Amino acid sequence: MARDPLKALARRVGAHLKKRDLKLATAESCTGGWIAQAVTSVSGSSAWFDRGFVTYSDEARKNCSAYVPGLSRGTAR
Repeated sequence: MARDPLKALARRVGAHLKKRDLKLATAESCTGGWIAQAVTSVSGSSAWFDRGFVTYSDEARKNCSAYVPGLSRGTAR
């Protein structure tokens, strides 16, 4: 078992995705790419991690086509 809970979660998510032949993409802001870092620290994650986007500044988030006002502060879907 991993000592880091985020890495352990990434391993479990990766195993489920790989079993179902699915890919993961992330869109981060305040985490600054932390989720993508945890995911890519898992050996073999290239089989199920497709890409990650980090739009940190307010300006970048507003210019991003995936930006949804109010969909922040841990309300991931």
